[in-house]
Amino acid sequence: MNRPPLKICLIEDDDIMGESLADRFELEGFGFDWFRSGLDALQALRSQDYALVLSDIRLPDLTGDALFNQLLVEGSPLPPFIFITGHGDIESAVDLLKKGARDYITKPFDLDTLVFKMRDMLLQVSGKGLAELGQSPVMQQIQAMLERLASSSASVLITGESGVGKERVARALHELSGKGKPFIAVNCGSLSESLLEAELFGYEKGAFTGAVRTKKGVFEQADGGTLFLDEVGDTPLAMQVRLLRALQERSIVRVGGEALIPVNIRLICATHQILQERVVNGAFREDLYYRINVVELRIPPLRERPEDILALAHKLLAEIHAGSGKNPPTFTAAAEHALQAYPWPGNVRELKNSLERASLMCDGHLITHDILFERPAPSLVGQQDLASSLRDYLSECERDFILRVLAEGRWQIQLCADSLGISRKNLWERMRRLGIDKDHVRR
Repeated sequence: MNRPPLKICLIEDDDIMGESLADRFELEGFGFDWFRSGLDALQALRSQDYALVLSDIRLPDLTGDALFNQLLVEGSPLPPFIFITGHGDIESAVDLLKKGARDYITKPFDLDTLVFKMRDMLLQVSGKGLAELGQSPVMQQIQAMLERLASSSASVLITGESGVGKERVARALHELSGKGKPFIAVNCGSLSESLLEAELFGYEKGAFTGAVRTKKGVFEQADGGTLFLDEVGDTPLAMQVRLLRALQERSIVRVGGEALIPVNIRLICATHQILQERVVNGAFREDLYYRINVVELRIPPLRERPEDILALAHKLLAEIHAGSGKNPPTFTAAAEHALQAYPWPGNVRELKNSLERASLMCDGHLITHDILFERPAPSLVGQQDLASSLRDYLSECERDFILRVLAEGRWQIQLCADSLGISRKNLWERMRRLGIDKDHVRR
């Protein structure tokens, strides 16, 4: 039986705002019902299944927070809620987050950012989030290529900088082609030659000191599924010979054994190195290179696809808080701006580490710019120079963003502080530090 298509419940009494959202939803291919009153939406939510609710807080009959509270009292299973708030409703929105709402967005908001958040939540509800790699054109192309590769058994080489998410792409391909079958990963650069041989091919009892039992290697463990060899460019030359033979013959021999053991695997390799150069230098076998590189996928660094950062950050937060029984925290507007402005030299790995730290340091509901980018002072001169330039860059981003919020809020300090998710005193301190003055703005 096919599941019905996912549908959004839009609750907005303002015709101009509602029509703008409806037009964008149609362009995105989102199914939705638009309700102009809280009472009508409440009746629909009681009788229909929605994948996501986008609701204004201020409604003419039943406010958005009253609607949410009523559904909580009734004990109904709730879909994810995103609330649209004005400057004066931020306190209510934060309270709703504590009660289980997923997120809120402050007027005037960026429609692209909202759509990213909604698409990510819909993917989580549909169970397809793992295979969705990003919204940038290059990641969409990679996504399309994975779907084409899913029906083949061709070996795939994934290249890109360290921390860029090569294993995520490998797992996405596995989910498309071998879901329910084993996915076994090993880092070829983290093991010595003898340990790598035992890890790849296994060993027989008594093969060496300490081999007190027979152990299957990753080739056997991955039989029928996917074997992911990370940092394959660091494999010692002697091991490259054995690896090539195993791939050619589709069989392995355990260390200390004699019997050929057939294996049926989908091979995915990854490296941050340029293997063509290692082939020329004699550090990597040419025949092995062509064996593992039937199709090459280059994963670009985050700085080349900033439009993916927010959706990825929300997905990583959801992963970090999975199993906690609590909704993940959300970002202030300033934090979201800083996320996209920062170049992320450590790529996805650095982003995840920053989010894990911010999750521990925040109040459980909001991640601010200061919490996200707090760093201990570096000890080396070169690092100090780099950190200094990064601080200058982030300060300029912060200054530009605060100036825009102040202009939109007509320099009403309390309203602008609420929009930024900080206190009035904190905003004044930032304005003083950044040289922001209504009459004498430093350019």
